[in-house]
Amino acid sequence: MSTEINGILERKARIFNVQKYSIYDGPGIRTLIFFKGCPLRCKWCSNPEGLERKYQVMFQEDLCIHCGSCIPVCPARIHCVSAEIGDPLQCSNEKTRHRVNRDIECVGCRKCEVICPKRALSIAGMDRKISEVLEIIQQDSLFYLSSGGGVTLGGGEVTAQPEFAANLLMECKRMGIHTAIETCGYAKLDSLLMIAQFTDLFLYDLKQIDSDCHYELTGVRNERILDNLTELISRGFAVKVRMPLIRGLNDSEDILSRTMEFLLPFKSYKNFQGVDLLPYHKLGINKYKQLDMKYAIIEDLSFTAEKLDHIAEVVKDYDLQVKIIKH
Repeated sequence: MSTEINGILERKARIFNVQKYSIYDGPGIRTLIFFKGCPLRCKWCSNPEGLERKYQVMFQEDLCIHCGSCIPVCPARIHCVSAEIGDPLQCSNEKTRHRVNRDIECVGCRKCEVICPKRALSIAGMDRKISEVLEIIQQDSLFYLSSGGGVTLGGGEVTAQPEFAANLLMECKRMGIHTAIETCGYAKLDSLLMIAQFTDLFLYDLKQIDSDCHYELTGVRNERILDNLTELISRGFAVKVRMPLIRGLNDSEDILSRTMEFLLPFKSYKNFQGVDLLPYHKLGINKYKQLDMKYAIIEDLSFTAEKLDHIAEVVKDYDLQVKIIKH
C-alpha cells in the first residue's frame, strides 16, 4: 500500500537502526539505514536483530532492577517476573528475575522501552515512512557534499523490502545524494534490478564460493548469489565485492583462489570496483544474549597479522584490486 504526498511516493518499511558518520560502507561519510529481515542465517552475523522481520524485545539483564514496571504496560503480556531460588538452605536467597516470553510476538508499541527506569529494554524494529527516513538522511547533507559520501541501505537485507528501497533511493538521487546498498545477493533478480536503477554502488557480499560450504555457513546455497552478481556486473552496474574472512571457514588458499578465479573475468569491466576482504570480528555478540539467541561460533576466529599478510600474498597473484579492511 502506498500513497503520494508532496510528490513523494510514501511507503513504509521496517528498519532497526540508523547509523550516521560511517566511513566503511561506501565512499565518504555516510548514513546507514538498516532494514529488518534477511534470508540468510550466517553463523557470524553481527546484526542478529536484523534477521527477523518482526519486532523483537532486546533485554539487557545486567541493567535490569527487576522492578516489574514493564509488566502492566505490555498489551501482549510478554514480560513477567519469576522467582529464582539460590541456595535451598537459605530461605532469604530467593530473588525475583525479569523474564521475556519469546513465544509471544511483540506488537512494537514500545511502552516497555519507555517505562523501563534503567533502559534495560529496547525494541528492535520501527516502521518508517520514506519521508521520515529522507528527513534523517538530509540532516547530514553537508557531510555528503564535503566528503563525497551519501546514504547506504543495509540490514538485515535491503532487498527483502525492495519497493521501499527503490523509492527511497529514487528520492535520494533526485536530491543529488550518492546511493549504495549492501546486499547478500540472495534475492529475485527483478528486485535487484528495480533497486539498481537508483543505486550508484553495490556492496555485494560473497561469503563462500563453494555452494555446499555456503549452505553450511549461511543456510542457503550460493548459485543465485553468483548468478545475480554476474548479471549486475554484466549489465554495467557499479559493484564492489565484499568477502567476510572467517578463520577456518572460508580462508583456505583453495577457497580464496577459487573466489579470485570466479571474479577474474570481470577484471576488465570498469564498473567492477574490486574486492574488500573483511576479517572476522566479535562485534554484535552481546546482542545475541539480549535476544536469548545462541551465537554459533564458540572459538575466537580472529586473524593474526601474519595470517592476513599471507592472505594478501595469495590474492595479489591474481592482479585484482583487493584490499583487506582492518576496522
